[in-house]
Amino acid sequence: SPGQITALHLPGGNGIRVDTHVYTGYKIPANYDSMIAKIVAVAQTRNEAIDKMRRALFELVIEGVKTTAPFHQQLLENEDFRAGNYTTKFMEDFVIQNPENN
Repeated sequence: SPGQITALHLPGGNGIRVDTHVYTGYKIPANYDSMIAKIVAVAQTRNEAIDKMRRALFELVIEGVKTTAPFHQQLLENEDFRAGNYTTKFMEDFVIQNPENN
């Protein structure tokens, strides 16, 4: 969402890469590219990569603006997603809990 980032802590560690241009105090304009950061998790297996991404999203702190991090946290907890049981229609059926927090 547009606004000023008042606090920022990016995750790190083995197998985690963050590509971003934002910083604490950065002002996201109303007409902005909605991807302010990209987190990449690399591991030997899909499940290990999912676990690393879960940890990275838990460590991520971005305050002052709304992000899609809660959505991605819930997606990574979804049993069907974790098991690889999904189709191209998966996101149409995926229901995020507590949407007012996103």
